[in-house]
Amino acid sequence: MKKLTLYCLLALVAMACSTTKPTSTDGWIPLFNGKSFANWKASENPETFKIEKGMIVVNGPRAHLFYEGPEMNHTFKNFELKAQVMTTPGSNSGIFIHTAYQEKGWPAQGYEVQVNNSHTDWRRTGSLYSFQDVKEVYVPDNEWFTEHIIVQDKKVTIKINDKTVVEYTEPENVWRPGDAKEKVLSSGTFALQGHDPKSKVYFKDIMVKPLP
Repeated sequence: MKKLTLYCLLALVAMACSTTKPTSTDGWIPLFNGKSFANWKASENPETFKIEKGMIVVNGPRAHLFYEGPEMNHTFKNFELKAQVMTTPGSNSGIFIHTAYQEKGWPAQGYEVQVNNSHTDWRRTGSLYSFQDVKEVYVPDNEWFTEHIIVQDKKVTIKINDKTVVEYTEPENVWRPGDAKEKVLSSGTFALQGHDPKSKVYFKDIMVKPLP
């Protein structure tokens, strides 16, 4: 009887463990280890990015932090990207997708997903910057939220704390004028934006799930 009880307890423990699988078994891959900028490369003003208590702190002159690591050879086409983000009052930042490292300036390639809850720029958090913009403020400053970006072929979906705020489908054979010609869905890496010295934004738990 005692052996039977022990077996039952072990079976219950095994069942409990099987229902709490690590995030990685669900297809999610962490891109930031919380300790160093390994696999990331900053442009023009690297001092804009610091690590504190497992977070990336973005505060300083314009700069961009590009993922340059081994996952998918840092070239993603279809994917889900999640990050925990917190803004401070008056701050502006962003997450670039389908982009590529460049030494100076605003990234020419790919789209920017806006991070901004109270900056003077009216395009708020969740905007697909200048292509489908969000005017509503869905999350306050000084509070962590999840920014979730899904790219599947020609469609971009952006969620803030599980609320869908943007669903954008890029037209076939889309044409962009002049300097915007590379702002299209193709493939590429991710970048975090350092916007200006008055902006201070935090990022952590940056994860990607490649999609077919």
